[in-house]
Amino acid sequence: MDRWALVTGATSGMGWEYTCQLAAKGCNVLMVSNQAEALASQPAEVSGRYGVQVVGRYADLAEPSSARELYDWCASQGMEIDLLVCNAGMFFFGELSPALHGKAEAMLQLHVMTTSRLCMLFAEDMKRRRRGHIIVVSSLTASIVAPGITVYSATKAYLKTFSKSLYYELRPYGVGVTTVVPGAIATPLYGMKPSFERVALAVGLIRKPRWLVRRALRGMRCGRSVVRPGALNYLLPLLVGLLPKALETRIWMSLGSLAKQPQHSVEDGER
Repeated sequence: MDRWALVTGATSGMGWEYTCQLAAKGCNVLMVSNQAEALASQPAEVSGRYGVQVVGRYADLAEPSSARELYDWCASQGMEIDLLVCNAGMFFFGELSPALHGKAEAMLQLHVMTTSRLCMLFAEDMKRRRRGHIIVVSSLTASIVAPGITVYSATKAYLKTFSKSLYYELRPYGVGVTTVVPGAIATPLYGMKPSFERVALAVGLIRKPRWLVRRALRGMRCGRSVVRPGALNYLLPLLVGLLPKALETRIWMSLGSLAKQPQHSVEDGER
């Protein structure tokens, strides 16, 4: 039976970097995404570049049945998943309202339920084999309480707590878990204007996916439970926490129409 790395949200941003960097290290990769057009070409591109097996699998991970269906498909194909990278995510910014209920529910399903189910299903096989590793991508916002990202930060906080606890549960079985807590990364998630992205990269406010993934994989190899790269990861939550609540409310209210017109984009193969 072949051993594989499974990467969710694998067709862009951090997911694409996980795919390429793992393939470069000789790993077979199962690319999971709901971007059918990208899946039609990217697996062959990566396979040809690095000489490993790369397979694309379409899945909408915001669907309740998706985790079980993906697990069953891997079993039917004889794919032994030695590394599970739970990277897929979605983002929107705006004041919660009935118009956003659909997006909020999809985010909860994708970040919380599907990720939890994937970890539980594949971890059982890893426990039985006494080897394997799981990477869960959380976010700096897991430590930030701020309006406009109410559901996003809450789901990322769940992922952080869930995976850090899972680390201790799976450790006695020889299975590792690494929680990755990135700050702002230049991916399609935030829908930044190219001009702003260039400036932010130049001054170090955001980082490129390659930088983050390289550190995440290094942390995994070293057996670290948490990878939290960058000084911003430590400073920003402290600075936000020091803001007077009245000032934070004024800042939020000053966003006005922006807050009431949700800004959203797609991250790494998910909606």
